[in-house]
Amino acid sequence: MKPIAEIAGRLGLDPAFVEPYGRAKAKIDPRGAAGRPPAGKLILVTAMTPTPAGEGKTTTAIGLVDALVRLGKRAAAALREPSIGPVFGMKGGATGGGAARVVPSDEINLHFTGDFHAITAAHNLLAAMADNRLHFDGACGLLDDRTLGWKRVLDMNDRSLREIIVGLGEAFSGVARETSFDITAASEIMAIFCLARDLSDLKARIGRVVVGYGSDGRPVTAAQVKAQGAMTALLKDALKPNLVQTLEGAPAFVHGGPFANIAHGTNSVIATALALRLADYVVTECGFASDLGAEKFFDIVVRTGEIPPPAACVLVATLRSLKFHGGIKLDALNAENPAAVERGYDNLRKHIENVRAFGLPLVVTLNRFPADTDAELAVFEELCRREGVRSAASDVYRLGGEGGLGLAREVLAAVESDPSHFEFLYPLESALPEKIETIARRIYGAGRVDLEPRARRKLQRFESDGYRGVPVCVAKTQYSLSDDPRLLGRPRNFALKVTDASLSAGAGFVVAFCGEIMTMPGLPRTPAAEKIDVADDGSVTGITG
Repeated sequence: MKPIAEIAGRLGLDPAFVEPYGRAKAKIDPRGAAGRPPAGKLILVTAMTPTPAGEGKTTTAIGLVDALVRLGKRAAAALREPSIGPVFGMKGGATGGGAARVVPSDEINLHFTGDFHAITAAHNLLAAMADNRLHFDGACGLLDDRTLGWKRVLDMNDRSLREIIVGLGEAFSGVARETSFDITAASEIMAIFCLARDLSDLKARIGRVVVGYGSDGRPVTAAQVKAQGAMTALLKDALKPNLVQTLEGAPAFVHGGPFANIAHGTNSVIATALALRLADYVVTECGFASDLGAEKFFDIVVRTGEIPPPAACVLVATLRSLKFHGGIKLDALNAENPAAVERGYDNLRKHIENVRAFGLPLVVTLNRFPADTDAELAVFEELCRREGVRSAASDVYRLGGEGGLGLAREVLAAVESDPSHFEFLYPLESALPEKIETIARRIYGAGRVDLEPRARRKLQRFESDGYRGVPVCVAKTQYSLSDDPRLLGRPRNFALKVTDASLSAGAGFVVAFCGEIMTMPGLPRTPAAEKIDVADDGSVTGITG
């Protein structure tokens, strides 16, 4: 690894705005790029519907940056921070893989610069202050204890915290009530952190957070609980973007980390905007597939006005995912099966249609795996040719930037030559149920939307409270275009079941929960944590990616 000051120097940053965290990490004060226009071109990396193991979206994004640098371009990555929960759970780390990684990987995958801990503390401070009001004010106070909906969070997969009771014991232990924990990546404070343009916007958004309702039925905000100042104090240093590097020495901003199945799924607006001021090409990623991360990036993140629409999108596919959606079981994906590749292409075709629906240039890339065969690759290339879409194989896991040169050239050609006419999926003035139905029909392929009574009542209340004109963030499974993880391939004319809804007033959107979606994951039967250890020299072993 190069000293982080050297990486910052390549971006033209004044050392006065670089705050090192050891040799290889730094916080960057965004004021170091003040006055520079965000002139860089943004490349968004999304994917087809993944297998449970993921399809290498982060690896592809990192390898693409390295390839652009090899082609003489001034390029940088803008990526999400890993959540500790999945690092110890099923997924493992999230810093790329093989020769396409951001480093120091173990430090990034674990505590990094403490951003997740700061977000966890700020979120839970509001929970403590809201419960404190209940304790001292009683039933006739600011908050009605029956409507207090602000949960607590923890950056760990822990299913035992999904439903809890607090306030048991003596009277001084608070008001007894049922509540629960979410994982930190699902926190509204995480969403606010990643959507705020600066410190003052962060504080204003925190102040608008609705924690519950009063006895008069009106929303009660964090500002009324007088928590926004202290919460912002906990977050002020974390809000500065983190700078690290790829294995090949390209700059990478890694900052913020909401999940895309239960939140909006992209790194911070501040980090991306900073990168666009410092580099000519910025590669960012969104969570999971186009139906989740990409749709939310376009309809939520771009709507902030702080980030431009992407100049091009990269859609990551793998032969194993194509075979998986072609009906092959997980334990048989390494066996050659060109017919299954062709059957599974229907899933990829839908994601191609999704990106095209927003009017953006597109490149489909096949992330290569050792078990891929020439016969399967030939089927994939022919299907892309018939579809009339740009495509390129990527072998960045094995070869780093060199393995992404073909992809990089196609991306540059798409940016320079292909037509772009970005448009949002729906107007903000439409009703909340209409927005959900538009997403369900146009992006998922649903035939109808079934709003359960609880969800319908909440959406009606949000509209009557003045929140009709906000985007919708749909929380659903990442394993299917539908809300049922068992419906693989390209399901058609299914019913999207909306079971619940919540208001993220500070973040500026409404969340619609579909199917059986969990905001606090659990550990698998054999969690990755069982294989993680520390050697006598202090080096960490067992973290993948």
